[in-house]
Amino acid sequence: MWFQQFYLNSLGHASYLVGDEKTGQALVFDPRRDVDIYRQAARDQGFRITYACDSHGHNDYLSGLGELADSPHSPQVWGSAAGELSYPHRPLADGEQIEFGDVGIEVMHTPGHTPEHISLLVYDRSASADSPALLLSGGALLVGDLARPDLLGGEEQARRHAEVFCDTIQTKLLTLPDHVEVFPTHVAGSLCGGNIGSRLSTTVGYEKRANAILAEVSEKDEFVRQCLRLDNLPAVPPYWRRMRTQNMAGVDPLGVLTEPPALPADDVAAAINRGAIVLDTRSAEAFGGGHIPGALNVGLGSAFATWAGTVLPAEAEILLVLDRSSDLWEAIWQLLRIGYPMPTGWLAGGMSAWRTSARPVELTPQITVHELKRRLDQGEVTLLDVRQPAEWAAGHTEGATFITGAELPDRLDEVPADKPIAVTCGSGYRSSVATSLLARERGLPVINVAGGMTAWHRAGYPTT
Repeated sequence: MWFQQFYLNSLGHASYLVGDEKTGQALVFDPRRDVDIYRQAARDQGFRITYACDSHGHNDYLSGLGELADSPHSPQVWGSAAGELSYPHRPLADGEQIEFGDVGIEVMHTPGHTPEHISLLVYDRSASADSPALLLSGGALLVGDLARPDLLGGEEQARRHAEVFCDTIQTKLLTLPDHVEVFPTHVAGSLCGGNIGSRLSTTVGYEKRANAILAEVSEKDEFVRQCLRLDNLPAVPPYWRRMRTQNMAGVDPLGVLTEPPALPADDVAAAINRGAIVLDTRSAEAFGGGHIPGALNVGLGSAFATWAGTVLPAEAEILLVLDRSSDLWEAIWQLLRIGYPMPTGWLAGGMSAWRTSARPVELTPQITVHELKRRLDQGEVTLLDVRQPAEWAAGHTEGATFITGAELPDRLDEVPADKPIAVTCGSGYRSSVATSLLARERGLPVINVAGGMTAWHRAGYPTT
């Protein structure tokens, strides 16, 4: 048996290719939307992708099943028999066994994260006929954590999901041999858990000993209480509301992609006038030093997809401002993976070309924590903290207003407008996203706190 993990840092996502050397068949599990990476890996090993499967209807990205199926030699698509899936698929029931060559697959219905969730227990028959080798766990078991049960409804529905999750853990996962390697889909960087470890895999035995939530599984009420510690979970980005519906219905294939053109400043200005949104992918410092009026700032990096999906409307016409032309396709794929249309174009020559076209430029002041402390003491600014709930609970500035960045688009009217707004996060990245949104949507005077609360702590300033 041949096995490969594919880690996508920007979504905290892992996907998998399981191949059989005897028959040349291979399975792709929980594929992302840019599927050429799996096709290339299969070609390199002399495999053909004959099967593809999602563990559940994902909330955090668009599945690549539709892309894999859109080919002359499309794989057989599998899906949970417990799910209401609208795309063509072979439904897999709990306990079902599938064999191809030396690879054996046992289907496990593992609800809790979502009702239809399945995990695949994989056997390497060439090594051991009866003992499983690894578990493709999706969101059923993570490194040091479990996937959140609260994404599909209110608190009562989350409680029911947590109770089902407890049964899944007790009757399915903890009965597996300790040696079984566990490969989750939600890994470091994912918002589907509140305490996911940094390693990309684990074992059943290690999780039995080290996973704090599993330690409570014998007491169902306590297990449910731990699962429902929503104050410890990251806030959900707005784009997640759209992902599961599309994934359950089946994601339309992208087809042949045409590269967006480089646009001169005049064409960018014309597109802005008809309603296009400028997404500036430069750093917070570069954005603060001068940007197109009304632009949103989401720096290109590991958090780009999350924050672009937070501030951009669903069907936005997007114009990109890039640091380097070589960043174009990285930005495009991060947007396509979460359901945005292809950008209309990008600013040729970057901000230098915009400035020299004699068009207006906006600045966003960047201040140090020392300047922030002085202005707070003198009552000159209001401080807005846009970090996650767990970060806020661990220590925040006295008197700060707290609205997570993920919730800010829906709560813009709650931001006080009587003074300039200084915005802080952990480092200055998320706060720059927030300042750009506040300036665009409410026209407020905004200030970005360079270094964020990390710098505030290191300066020795007090928190509560």
